[in-house]
Amino acid sequence: MSFKVQPASPAQPNRCQLFGPGSRPAIFEKMAASAADVINLDLEDSVAPGDKAEARANVIKAVNEIDWGNKTLSVRINGLDTEYWYKDVVDLLEQTSGRLDQIMIPKVGNAGDIYAVDALVSAIEMAKRAEKAIHFEVIIETAAGLAHVEEIAAASPRMRAMSLGAADYAASMGMQTTGIGGTQEGYYMRTPEGEKHWGDPWHAVTVAIVAACRTHGLLPVDGPFGDFSDDEGFTAQARRAATLGMVGKWAIHPKQIALANAVFTPSEAQITEAREILAAMEKAKAEGQGAAVYKGRLVDIASIKQAEVIVRQAELIS
Repeated sequence: MSFKVQPASPAQPNRCQLFGPGSRPAIFEKMAASAADVINLDLEDSVAPGDKAEARANVIKAVNEIDWGNKTLSVRINGLDTEYWYKDVVDLLEQTSGRLDQIMIPKVGNAGDIYAVDALVSAIEMAKRAEKAIHFEVIIETAAGLAHVEEIAAASPRMRAMSLGAADYAASMGMQTTGIGGTQEGYYMRTPEGEKHWGDPWHAVTVAIVAACRTHGLLPVDGPFGDFSDDEGFTAQARRAATLGMVGKWAIHPKQIALANAVFTPSEAQITEAREILAAMEKAKAEGQGAAVYKGRLVDIASIKQAEVIVRQAELIS
């Protein structure tokens, strides 16, 4: 173990992040009443250039007036390469009264991008004498984002979460696909017998995000799955992400909320097994043993850490 202990991630449920365009205020109440842990009101890709100002006003009104319960409330601002982002930040922070929890920054390429937003946010908070600090979540969706993922994760104490934006990432990397997440038809290996075995084209960037987040105490989150008619495809990608260490996934359609929650909520069987492993290790410890046998397999200190992750996650959700 390194002398520098790996910090814990924020203690907040993040199984599903539900996105909704800021230009569609009619759906905001439904989003607030949904089973998503995190709400992302969007000012970026889902809003046409001519609707940016109206969408911003809609979102500010919604932040102030809608009862969001105990959900984490986030707004995705426009990219730093646009003319809109600074006004998104200024108006959101100056015209809302403290309910906003996070700002999502898209297409982050380096730590300097975070510094720019941090400086603006800090100045506004100082001017307002704000009692609550705004947190940041970012999207890794460019080649530069992947190349600088760890410096981005460490860029500010405001950082809380990091997501994979598959569509823009694919475009930035020059990938030959128009799919948003999931299996890609051309990404396969062929056996001598002629059988095809499809790989995971998102594996490398997913692992990089998880490693950076776990190193710096952030929440790693899987991004969108574009085909919302394909429940099995969404679930397969969500399970892959969960297995690799991600804590949740985006929903771009309300029907995906239940699918994400089901994957990222530990089952009763998983919770029971985790608690039994912890009990077995406590018994072994009392007997002066460093390991125990549970259901025919060896469990040790590493097993405790794995079991504790599941138990903590279950307790946090409940």
